[in-house]
Amino acid sequence: MSGLTITEALAEIKTIGKRIQKKQQFISAYLVRQDKFKDPLASEAGGSVGAIEREIQSIFDLSARIIMLRRAIQAENARVVITIGDKALTIAEWLVWRRDVLPAHEAFISSLISGIKQTRAQAATKGIAVVPSGEAKNSDDVIINLDETWLAHQAEELEKIKGELDGQLSLKNATVVITV
Repeated sequence: MSGLTITEALAEIKTIGKRIQKKQQFISAYLVRQDKFKDPLASEAGGSVGAIEREIQSIFDLSARIIMLRRAIQAENARVVITIGDKALTIAEWLVWRRDVLPAHEAFISSLISGIKQTRAQAATKGIAVVPSGEAKNSDDVIINLDETWLAHQAEELEKIKGELDGQLSLKNATVVITV
């Protein structure tokens, strides 16, 4: 069992992936040959057949290492809590939020802002006023049923949380030690 940071584990996973690719290329290069040609790996134990078997086993072993590293990272991510503002979530929960929730919130807020801008532009061409709810002065006024200041604040808050989260994740990845 050895301890390494999440950043080190992620780097190792990336390196293992490259090693596996090279091993696969090696296997492909020696996979077949005509019998009339000498085995280029005849001096190796078992020749090409033995070399390929060893490389395949090595790929299986490296793949198992990736699984162990990912499992250890997931375990720590499920345990370590990050607090941003008044919201405390595990790293695993924050990662789900960033992947699944944040894009939908950003798209929704962006569509609301865009919709209000388009409404303002269309109303301006017709000489119609666009006003907040409760401030209409005549029946042609277009009413915005959402506080635009609040909406702008929400967009800004998402950016702030996203930036702080990225910083916290980088810090945790560099300092949280996993055991493999």
